Amino acid sequence: MRPGARDNMRRVSAPDASQPIAVFDSGVGGLTVLHECLVSVPHEDFVYFGDTARFPYGDRSPSELEAFALQIAALLVEEGAKLLVVACNSATAAALPALRRELDGRVSVLGVIEPESRLAAAVSAGRRIGLLATPATVASRAYERALVDAAPMVALVAVACPELASLIQLGGEVDDRLVATVEGYCAPLREAEVDTVVLGCTHYPLIRPIIQRALGRGVTVVGSGQAMAETVAAELRAKGLGRPEARRGSYRFLCSGEPEAFRALGTRFLQLPLGEVHRVELSDPVAAGAAA
Repeated sequence: MRPGARDNMRRVSAPDASQPIAVFDSGVGGLTVLHECLVSVPHEDFVYFGDTARFPYGDRSPSELEAFALQIAALLVEEGAKLLVVACNSATAAALPALRRELDGRVSVLGVIEPESRLAAAVSAGRRIGLLATPATVASRAYERALVDAAPMVALVAVACPELASLIQLGGEVDDRLVATVEGYCAPLREAEVDTVVLGCTHYPLIRPIIQRALGRGVTVVGSGQAMAETVAAELRAKGLGRPEARRGSYRFLCSGEPEAFRALGTRFLQLPLGEVHRVELSDPVAAGAAA
């Protein structure tokens, strides 16, 4: 984290409606969430940060993920965020409580796991829900806790998918390797006869048709985009932070890796033009904390 960044986060004044909504993810996967937000609240402004230099997050430790998330939150608060959306399942699982403590009374923080779990519980008729997610997200058991809160009688079958996000992030054409990988991850869910499957990584919606085919027509597939967009709209109403609906909002992009690579791949995920992408150099917050 840059010197003084966390102090700046603590000193931030109360947000007002004219400020942007900030969204961040480990890479470009969170653009699937941003897309739904742009559709649901097109009058709002957004700033998106993709931590592509440190992608993937799925095999990171909880302490690393928390440090990364706090560092990025500080950056986005400095950018004037009125609401922070953690559009990364691994970061949500590891860092949401710490982010909410750090920004308590200043900026509301929304994560993807709770809204997605509520939606899955609502649509699951048989109360047998599957989860496809990164190893870090599965190990956190965050979805189990969220689903118990949403529907105590739900049974969850979780499958860790260590290769899937990286394969999708490569941005190549769909090939036999990707299809075979999806089939392998979905096999335990078919065997468990789940009726609903949660896509526990924001990269996965981009290959939703492949996942649906592997699971079968009778399984409902739930992603975080729609659930998160509805939660964002509700939070803006509750806090009185919404912009006038007659206006057309803007969006801009930051990343920690190579901007042109982010722009080229991100256009596919967002399904809208990205325009210019600005690179932000980030220090290693874990190393800095150890040195301190």
